[in-house]
Amino acid sequence: MSRKSEHHGEVPPTAGLPLRRKDLGLPIGGADTNLAASLASFLGVEATQIECSGTAALVVALTALKRLAPERDEVIVPAYTCPLVALAVVHCGLKLYVCDLQVDTLDMDIAHLRRLCNSHTLAVVPTHLGGRVSDVTAALACARDVGAWTIEDAAQALGARVGADSVGTLGDIGFFSLAVGKGLSLFEGGVLVVRDPVLRKACLQASADTVPRRIGWELRRSLELLGYALLYDPAWMRWVYGRPLRKALRRGDWSSAAGDEFDLSIPLHRVGRWRQAVGIRALSRLPAFLAQGTAQAQRRRERIAGIVGVQVLEDSASVPGAAGVWPVLLLRLPTGASRDALLNASWGSGCGLSVPFARALPDYERYAHLVVPQPDENLSNARDWASRLVAISNSPWLDDARFENFCRTLAEHCERSG
Repeated sequence: MSRKSEHHGEVPPTAGLPLRRKDLGLPIGGADTNLAASLASFLGVEATQIECSGTAALVVALTALKRLAPERDEVIVPAYTCPLVALAVVHCGLKLYVCDLQVDTLDMDIAHLRRLCNSHTLAVVPTHLGGRVSDVTAALACARDVGAWTIEDAAQALGARVGADSVGTLGDIGFFSLAVGKGLSLFEGGVLVVRDPVLRKACLQASADTVPRRIGWELRRSLELLGYALLYDPAWMRWVYGRPLRKALRRGDWSSAAGDEFDLSIPLHRVGRWRQAVGIRALSRLPAFLAQGTAQAQRRRERIAGIVGVQVLEDSASVPGAAGVWPVLLLRLPTGASRDALLNASWGSGCGLSVPFARALPDYERYAHLVVPQPDENLSNARDWASRLVAISNSPWLDDARFENFCRTLAEHCERSG
């Protein structure tokens, strides 16, 4: 990667793998369209299941579990997570409970999780937020104590590992996203990983029964993927990403700026042969791309670590052998005021600054009604994370000069808060 400032356009908020022209050719044969087999080999598992989005993958998993245990109707997720997780739970006719996070890590608060788990719990959904590996083992133990399952939300963590094992394989079920800006993208896509043969069969059956073949949706996604291939470039990002972002910021609409305003309905359809072929061809470059991102993140973590008051989020210290991926660097600032000042100064500047999610789930006006109220729980840690967390893109398009400018701005706002 060049050390000079060569990219002067908009930096995307995450480090997505750019597509090449040769990725876009028509599929040649069966092997060229079996993305599930290619991803199984990449992840080191027996099989994977392709769905039309990460959200759809979660819907399929929850549908399968609900059929296996119809007497259970509660799902527990982190209080600070993607609103699409909440939409998937409610789409399946299940009750959504949110668990606080720990004070100093993004792991679920195990004491709170134990209070939430009971004989009605269907699943617990720990999240590998921003590619950082979280503690699935503790959540798995809580779930198994009450006869529930664990579903790993590894939407942002394709390629992350714990020792020799991929994340997404540590719980009962795992899912990844292949959405726009992810490490590997079909514009929209999802991957289910289920190691237990009986449970895998149940997920396959749930998909066969509930996911229709909708040619219109697949045509739309194919056109969007083609647009992504053509426009995922610094010169075009200011129009397809930066302009809508700045419009939302001018309105003071941080939820829209963060990309948190989702349609309440979840489209379900089959992924076509051409998009699968595009994914297979791009997948061959993913290991090298992730290695480059890890090396860049290491250098930049060291630079940010020298700024007083900023915490660079690492993989959970409770997970020996964790090696996450780095679509972004997650930073916790000293105060909510310093975080907000940094966002006001730099969010719309094109440097790749963003927030993972704008709020804790119960604090969104749009999604609060989806969450079962917990009057005795204030979710103080999750709300603190939501108020102080920012993400800086680890895209190679954020060159060293612009990264250094960001670090100087970051240091100024942290000094003022001190």
